[in-house]
Amino acid sequence: MNEKDPYKMVDIGEKEIIFRTAQAIGFIKLSKDTIKAILNEKISKGDPLAVAEIACIQAVKKTSDLIPMCHNLQISKINADFILLENGVEARCQVNSYSKTGVEMEALTGVTVALLTIWDMVKYLEKDLAGQYPDTVITDIRILEKKKG
Repeated sequence: MNEKDPYKMVDIGEKEIIFRTAQAIGFIKLSKDTIKAILNEKISKGDPLAVAEIACIQAVKKTSDLIPMCHNLQISKINADFILLENGVEARCQVNSYSKTGVEMEALTGVTVALLTIWDMVKYLEKDLAGQYPDTVITDIRILEKKKG
């Protein structure tokens, strides 16, 4: 790349390898009927939380393929957790790595894909008569905590 090229990956070559962790959180608002169907194992595609856990893990491992300037990292641990609430599902993703750069993007990608997976698996219950999703929404995706060292 020449100096005028605005698209540059950050050089982390001189940074030391240390333990890094990040936890992301997000929420998907769902109808009470959808929550009831999840609780009663009545979702036609299967258990959305189990599938979302797998999707979260896959997404974390593929983050650098999805986000162009994100470094490819050696991930040491991924945790996906879900809390079924009265009005939706809270998802959390924790990522650990011994690396030269943080794992925030991996945690955010994991939680986002987990929530999208839940939406995909329950969307037939969330649609209105016009085929729209007037009340379903993914919100509050953010980093809860980031640590290094």
